[in-house]
Amino acid sequence: MKKLKYILGFIAALFLVSCEDYLDTPAKSSLEESIIFSTPDLAMKAVMGIHQSFGETNSYRGRFLPWYGLNSDVEWYNSSEKTTGQAQLANYTLTPTNDQMNTANNAWAKMYEGIERANMCISGLRKYGKPEPGTELGQILGEALTLRAIIYADLVRAWGDVPARFEPITTSTVYVGKSDRDVIYKQLIADLGEAEELVAWPNASAMTKTIEHVNKAFVKSFRARLCLVASGYSLRADGQIRRSTDPELSVEKMYAIAKKEVLDVYGSKTAKLEPTFGDIFKKNVNDDVTAGGEGLFEIPFADGRGRMVFTFGVKHNSVDQYTGQNKGGDSGVVPFLFYDYDVKDTRRDITCVPYEWSALKSGETKSKQVLNPSGVAKWYFGKFRYEWMTKRRVTSTNDDGVNKQYMRYAEVLLMAAEIMNELEGPKAAAPYLKEIRQRAFKKADWPTKVDAYVDALTDKESMFKAIVDEHAYEFTGEMLRKEALIRWNLLKDKMDLAKTKMTELAVLTGRYSDINSKLYSRYAADGETLQIYGLNRGETEDKTSEYTTVTTWISATKLPTSKINSLYLTDPNTRQFWPIWQNFIDSSNGLLKNDYGY
Repeated sequence: MKKLKYILGFIAALFLVSCEDYLDTPAKSSLEESIIFSTPDLAMKAVMGIHQSFGETNSYRGRFLPWYGLNSDVEWYNSSEKTTGQAQLANYTLTPTNDQMNTANNAWAKMYEGIERANMCISGLRKYGKPEPGTELGQILGEALTLRAIIYADLVRAWGDVPARFEPITTSTVYVGKSDRDVIYKQLIADLGEAEELVAWPNASAMTKTIEHVNKAFVKSFRARLCLVASGYSLRADGQIRRSTDPELSVEKMYAIAKKEVLDVYGSKTAKLEPTFGDIFKKNVNDDVTAGGEGLFEIPFADGRGRMVFTFGVKHNSVDQYTGQNKGGDSGVVPFLFYDYDVKDTRRDITCVPYEWSALKSGETKSKQVLNPSGVAKWYFGKFRYEWMTKRRVTSTNDDGVNKQYMRYAEVLLMAAEIMNELEGPKAAAPYLKEIRQRAFKKADWPTKVDAYVDALTDKESMFKAIVDEHAYEFTGEMLRKEALIRWNLLKDKMDLAKTKMTELAVLTGRYSDINSKLYSRYAADGETLQIYGLNRGETEDKTSEYTTVTTWISATKLPTSKINSLYLTDPNTRQFWPIWQNFIDSSNGLLKNDYGY
């Protein structure tokens, strides 16, 4: 009965449109699968039902996107030291009864809802649609296959082994147990191989003019990412961290596929880096979804859905001149990262923000930047800013409407460097790493910061280490790091190093002995922009006479051991995956159970 109600509700939902729009379509009562999936407009509406699952309250929008990826060596929940359900999601102390996740309508359920919708669309299109490359129905099938792969890839990176459902549910498949993730990866890689033949390159069709729909550049890039993940390390059900033993998922085979995919995208010239690092994030928050730039695919949210700035943005303490929503700042940059960037790296000040926006006092109408009172222990992700949203003002109290940027072209370049280094050595990897760093530094600095830096990486090990570092400098705040560290088998090693670095930073020793414990600040002529001395290495002079405010920024009190240790409270290598929530264990007819020591 649940299945029947779902199908009837789903099919009915496809047609909640005005009669005027579809006077030339069959009457609602006569609409059957054969009509829906052989008619491009109707089939696309069915596929949009998959998109809908991303935006539901406790799905990607409110539970998966705000939490998966925390904590890593460079990203953390800014209240990780607490004992709340939110903190447990970040500091590796999760239980299956977590109060943020253990509900029947949570991300796990909504992801499988999206998968079932995709399965129905894929089945219907194959049976009735004649989807072929270059046709509308071919593009639509390619999108359905890719959306299903996105959801499954996210399920596996969050939960490890999960139930594999690649056909619509029948009475005999209502309850199923978990499948080995290798089975799922092989299916996804095959599906994306089919999808890339069906969908068009960016701007080559009406649907691929926007990155809210999938295109060939994204599908190929995403397939390459999955090949690297599938052949990488992860915690297995037997408690071992290892690569797959399936010969089809060997490094040799997966990297060969990934190489072809990234070089196809690179050679197509259908995507490119934005001119400056900040441009891609400004386009994102201003709803610029035009294909052909750096963005490859975004999970779309309407104005009243999505929590990207709400969760990850620079904190605004009041409704002010930039936003009707006093949010942001739930998570941020781990404190040492700002100081690890090269001072000339333009990505640093986009990624790491030490200030928030002030709470308005009675009679005030404009907020201004203020150093956050927690000092060095709390930084914000600068890639998400209400103050950059010049096209519209956020008015919702709970959502901001900013899309999730799921993949961008910079990742293609860094994957190319990694793949070429593995298969052909550092010389073959160098051009792709140089291209990433050329955007990060001003042209005058290229001889030292790009050419000399990369050319000195003459062996595979040093090149790989540089790629791992570059990944942090490029992608911090985008929640890609944790999965990458897991597949490199570096999760705990890098998080241990992060704790060591924070311990040194708190007392300004070791790597951080040339940093000022105080910050000197004043306001620019606009009255809201902070000018700060003391953040850069070597800025250790007393500037009291030149600045209006002196703040103690770094101390063992500001960054105590308890805060440092909250980066993880349980060995992250034993908690690489979330547990399946107890609600779903209890309703699985005994077929689901938790592994990984839960």
